[in-house]
Amino acid sequence: MSGGDASRMHPREHVAKCPGKPALVMAGSGRALSYRDLVSRSNRVARCIRDLGLKVGDGVAILLENHFRFFEPVWATQNNGLYLTTLSTHLTPTELAHILNDSGASILVTSHAFAGKVAALIPLAPGVRHVLMMDGAIDGTQSYEALTDGQDDGPLPGEVQGNFMLYSSGTTGFPKGIKPQLTGLPLGELTGVLKTLIPTHGLREQSIYLSPAPLYHAAPLKWNIAVHSVGGTSVIMEQFDAEAMLAAIERHRVTHVQCVPTMFVRLLKLPAAVRAQYDLSSLERVIHAAAPCPIDVKERMIEWLGPIVEEYYAGTESNGLCVITAEEWLTRKGSVGRSVRGAIHIMDDTGELELPAEEPGVIYFEGGTPFVYHKDPEKTARSHNSKGWSAIGDVGYVDSEGYLFLTDRKDNVIISGGVNIYPQEAENVLTTHPKVFDAAVLGVPNAEFGEEVKAVVQLMPGVAPSAELESELRAWLSIRLAGIKQPRSYDYVDSLPRLPTGKLLKRVLRERYWKNNLRGGATIAERITSNTTHSENDR
Repeated sequence: MSGGDASRMHPREHVAKCPGKPALVMAGSGRALSYRDLVSRSNRVARCIRDLGLKVGDGVAILLENHFRFFEPVWATQNNGLYLTTLSTHLTPTELAHILNDSGASILVTSHAFAGKVAALIPLAPGVRHVLMMDGAIDGTQSYEALTDGQDDGPLPGEVQGNFMLYSSGTTGFPKGIKPQLTGLPLGELTGVLKTLIPTHGLREQSIYLSPAPLYHAAPLKWNIAVHSVGGTSVIMEQFDAEAMLAAIERHRVTHVQCVPTMFVRLLKLPAAVRAQYDLSSLERVIHAAAPCPIDVKERMIEWLGPIVEEYYAGTESNGLCVITAEEWLTRKGSVGRSVRGAIHIMDDTGELELPAEEPGVIYFEGGTPFVYHKDPEKTARSHNSKGWSAIGDVGYVDSEGYLFLTDRKDNVIISGGVNIYPQEAENVLTTHPKVFDAAVLGVPNAEFGEEVKAVVQLMPGVAPSAELESELRAWLSIRLAGIKQPRSYDYVDSLPRLPTGKLLKRVLRERYWKNNLRGGATIAERITSNTTHSENDR
């Protein structure tokens, strides 16, 4: 079976043909799980969940590291008509409890690696009736292995396809649950983004996919589901390391890998001699998403690996999808492609006035996958305009041929003297400086203009802040960016608050500078009216 040859795909379809084929391999240990065992174990977990009283439409949550048994409960819920919520392992017990209580999950599957966090979490999430813990149970939990391994491994009668109830990353506040409807379709019936991405990126049963990111995030979760659907093999990195990623590609003859731009930056900062040590000739597609990629970074990746670097743009809400090949991108540098799911509309801040080509505005999709924010009808309403088109807060523009270019998140836009400044541009330039490891650009208070542009920089190991270095950074930006976009001031930190998926938590940085100021929670419209208007020439 090749990607796109059939609309129904499921791991069970591959057991009869290749029962011993690895469905997944752990990159560090080399431990493998066959398709036969993946299906058998997930059936046992599904029966356990049914025995614990869950019915179609109920919820299960997972709090796991990149664990060998991660996909057992994943497939169990998807075969059992349940909603699955995956939890970030970096959240505090209070933050985890918010998601568990909001989602209504009745079962939490976790591991002993989070014993301390789970002990604090249990009294905060009274709706969770059962906590199943792998690798040794603690008080208040039950042994995952004891409950599941003794179950019959045949499929449940009356199976129904489940779905994911994932949460936004919470970069601008508490995360919100995105709850799609259960499809009611037969098991393995592909829908939504997966139905498009599998054939678009050439996934098939011969594919070997490297998964370098945390599995709880939407993209790695769904990409691995796609690989198992077509009968390929997933190679799971326990945690990301740039050189270890190259070694895994060589060792396992990886054909596909999905990255975020920060991974590209880390790879390119490896010494050229180190990068040259590894045989990467098996690679067919290097796919990236989740954040805008600096043009220079992507140019260097294509120069290094060839025209196999592909990009897609989509949100957890799956309300639209854009795709672009390396060949297309080289003639439209910076674009994330044209839409393959949902028509793009660029709207003003009200969501009602459509803007012309080349003019940035809020990105709306027409005809994409419907979604609602769980228990938040106001946020759901704000994300849709009067025509029913939906937006998830990104800002960008389209060119005359319909190619989309991202400028930034709506909440990240700096309004200085009435002028909109998109900090992603300066961040992209700063991160390509050889002495910069990571960078964030944000608006901070300015008495005259309302906001001014500040850079917060994490330097490469062994590099110290100095007046000379700051002059060097200013010179680096001055030949690449207009003056109004350049930082007025620089701060230096040991590390920036990023999620493991690469998303920068600007909210955390803003709190340091704004405290009780308006900027922390204001919309663009509110900030425009709060600032004194100046023309760009006044600056």
